Amino acid sequence: MPIALEQTRREWELGHRRLQREVRETPWGEAWLSELEAVTAELRRSVGQSFTLAELADAYASAEVWSREAVEETEPASGWPRRLSTVTDAAFHLYSRGAVDYEP
Repeated sequence: MPIALEQTRREWELGHRRLQREVRETPWGEAWLSELEAVTAELRRSVGQSFTLAELADAYASAEVWSREAVEETEPASGWPRRLSTVTDAAFHLYSRGAVDYEP
């Protein structure tokens, strides 16, 4: 696996861990999960059900724009822009498990 892809996957994993911690330890857990759901739904629409990790990483390159739009459409809770990077990384981490070439 190319080093750049490994580093990207590591970012996704760290984002997922941060999200899990925030959901457990803050009163904003529902907001985090709602935003995660919005980003994951958009990811599903744009990448589809059959994809490789490289294709997913390509989608990640433009995720800042479309993930922002996806979350904005849900009337998110206050402070959502500060959470967006973590939520996006977590969504990619979870979605990556469905890649045809996924290896833990």
